[in-house]
Amino acid sequence: MDRFAFMIHPADPKGDVARKFPLLGRYLPASVIDYFCQFFPPLKISRIAGIRSTATGKEIEGWFVACPLTPNAMLNLPVEKAYRKIIQTGRLAERLGTQIVGLGAFTKVVGDAGVTVAKNLNIAVTTGNSYTVALAVQGILQAAHRMEVPLASASAAVVGATGSIGAVCSQMLARTIAHILLVGRRAERLAQVRQRVEAMGGAKVSVSRDIRAIRQADLVVTVTSAIDTVIDAHHLKPGAVVCDVARPRDVSRQVVEERDDVLVIEGGLVTVPGQAEFGFDYGLPPHLTFGCMAETMILTLEGRFESYSLGRDLTLEQVDEMADWGHRHGFRLIGFRSFDRIISEQDIETIKKNASQKRAWAGVQVNGRD
Repeated sequence: MDRFAFMIHPADPKGDVARKFPLLGRYLPASVIDYFCQFFPPLKISRIAGIRSTATGKEIEGWFVACPLTPNAMLNLPVEKAYRKIIQTGRLAERLGTQIVGLGAFTKVVGDAGVTVAKNLNIAVTTGNSYTVALAVQGILQAAHRMEVPLASASAAVVGATGSIGAVCSQMLARTIAHILLVGRRAERLAQVRQRVEAMGGAKVSVSRDIRAIRQADLVVTVTSAIDTVIDAHHLKPGAVVCDVARPRDVSRQVVEERDDVLVIEGGLVTVPGQAEFGFDYGLPPHLTFGCMAETMILTLEGRFESYSLGRDLTLEQVDEMADWGHRHGFRLIGFRSFDRIISEQDIETIKKNASQKRAWAGVQVNGRD
């Protein structure tokens, strides 16, 4: 049977460590976990079984393997030390008999986004970013339709547009959206991404290094690699649709608590074909997984044991190809979720109603001043 591995790590030091080691997670401060994690060995977490293609009937199995580094450690340690720990975890995946390993969360952000890791392993490596992009764009366009946002005249902001996911998301959105706003920190890279998006033709493209610029956007895709949240309640216009692809989340919980007129959805969640058993609580119901992990499964079902979605420059061809393969094998974008809860049809209708009322009230205020 073909096998894959997926690399996880403690993104929330206390909460995630507690999933495997309850006493350590309960009693050790996050700062202590940040420090000592660099001395922990990689861990085999659980076996994954029951994944079966709806097209071919092929069944595969896999493993969760854990790189012990926290986000703070990965960003603050010398990159060579972070590489060493990630590569050690990849070698654990090799010893488990897998043919490909997917890099999850910050393990795919460190350094050159998987290129160095792939060079030092004897199995294929993917970041899963191609399928993550495909699902994020599918998700926000579906949500926009449900919120009755007119795509032909809409504006979409991509926060984290200078990253590999953000850049390709921007290009894909330019196929259908009238105005694209690119938000990022690096001016030179923003200019490069702007040229690519403008080359798609049709969409008007602007750039900003100020997160407050998204206040004008109807749609927001956010894909930064920040440790802390970057989007708060005051950043969004009434009726905005936000797709948060980042882990840890880019959108503050304050948004859903204080803004009943905006729709926030989690990006990149799909149903897994077959009767998947993960053997470990990694924050999702058993029949769901993230796009990055799904890409690792899809490549295994395809028998494509080659490194994929590496580096900082994804292509539209990769994203479209992965979307086709995923659909063929039975992976499906789910309904909408926000902060771990299902968004119902009634929820969407309520958000639409509240947004309409707030826009009307804002118009009254403006006309009153006039």
